[in-house]
Amino acid sequence: MSNLPAPSTIDSHQLHLEIPQFQMQEQAYSTPGAYQRAWINQLCLQAFLPWFREEIDPSAKVHPSTTALPSFWELVNGTAITFDTSRLILIPTLAMDGDELRVPQEWVDIPEWAADYYIAVQVNPDDGWIKIFGYTTHKSLKEKGVYDFGDRTYSLEREDLIQDINVLWVTRQMNYPEALRADITPLASISQTQASKLLERLGNADVKIPRLTVPFPMWGALIAHGGWRKKLYELRQGLPQQWSIRQWLQTGVANLPQQWGSKKKELLMMSGIARSTESIQGLSRQLIIAGDTYELCIFPQGTGEDIIWRFELRNATPGARIPVEFKLRLLTEDLQPFENNEDTAINPVDMLYLQVTLEPGEGLVWETEPISEDYEREILRF
Repeated sequence: MSNLPAPSTIDSHQLHLEIPQFQMQEQAYSTPGAYQRAWINQLCLQAFLPWFREEIDPSAKVHPSTTALPSFWELVNGTAITFDTSRLILIPTLAMDGDELRVPQEWVDIPEWAADYYIAVQVNPDDGWIKIFGYTTHKSLKEKGVYDFGDRTYSLEREDLIQDINVLWVTRQMNYPEALRADITPLASISQTQASKLLERLGNADVKIPRLTVPFPMWGALIAHGGWRKKLYELRQGLPQQWSIRQWLQTGVANLPQQWGSKKKELLMMSGIARSTESIQGLSRQLIIAGDTYELCIFPQGTGEDIIWRFELRNATPGARIPVEFKLRLLTEDLQPFENNEDTAINPVDMLYLQVTLEPGEGLVWETEPISEDYEREILRF
């Protein structure tokens, strides 16, 4: 945490911030309501995050990443920000009375989405400012909030909010012991078959409010999976089906590196005692794990029906090794383990690797331990 002076406030301790001039991200949304939701969240984020970085924590950033935001805003109101070891959710509203904080259930009851703090923000686009009219904790929201079964939200009245955001700053500076989160019941997993049916149904843009269309446990389990949430977003935009990594390596589809945050690369493989080399095409991505940079490479071995897909994790620094207890793990699309799906560094090693045989069109999810920075589950389609 930084030791900067406490931020100044006006209007009975409620902080006003100017909305800076910026270019709205060019993203498609399936309904006018989703577009408006993205718009006010973008205004809120552009005003709040620079102030928060300057006054409270310079390392604060959007979670899981800025590029993931459209797939959240298509479905639900709110933006997650991580700072220090904590997380907060910005909940913007255009309502001028500012009489309550109303938080979608997803941000409260999906374990992977839940936060420590929830910030109530009034957005005034016409006059170009936002007002933070209060905040609360996950624990208070669960214990004092009123749950509305109709729109699946938790709400707190203004008098139950901490109206001065300086209190958050002060309590963290003083390391004041405070229970921030209530217990959350884990959501039961759903199968790949169930997910496919839900995606087909909810991916239809004629379904105006997909979050209220199916029971929350199923909905929560679906969108908690980053790969399925992104797929739902793409379906609702009518985007073409993803090209597989197999197709991309064969044809050089240009947009896959951007889609996966990866790059196509000539991988120089060392093999045999004589250390002979062969150059092959593969997929490469840089990861930040425990503060160091690593490279995850995926490439095929063999041809035709005999292809084996190899996953390698290496330290990106020449000569540096992978520390003890690091893990590289693969899971099925619905997050199930399988035989020989994990490699663990028992001693410092040059690389961790896994080899799998996959049917065309089959999907996998990769993970590392420790978790890489900005990690979110994704489905790699082969």
